[in-house]
Amino acid sequence: MRKSIDGLAALVQQKFKLNPFQPALFLFSGRKHDRIKALFWEGDGFVLLYKRLENGRFQWPAAPDALRMLNPQEFRWLLEGLSLDQPKAVKKIQVKNCM
Repeated sequence: MRKSIDGLAALVQQKFKLNPFQPALFLFSGRKHDRIKALFWEGDGFVLLYKRLENGRFQWPAAPDALRMLNPQEFRWLLEGLSLDQPKAVKKIQVKNCM
């Protein structure tokens, strides 16, 4: 968790082969998973967010080099300390064309 904006942007480019200037939020966690940093390009500069949990840990993916796309709901779960792999409360159905 020592990397600054430039270090995190370089990590995105070199390790993950992604463009840090794309419209995406990149999340990073420390070893203890009690802190996360988020990097976002806003068009005229980077935004760096930092969150530290006082109690508990973020439910971070097991693989340290994991790259995962999150939808907004999974992002909220992560910030709330919940697992990213929540079971669905209500199963979605496919509506068939009745005509």
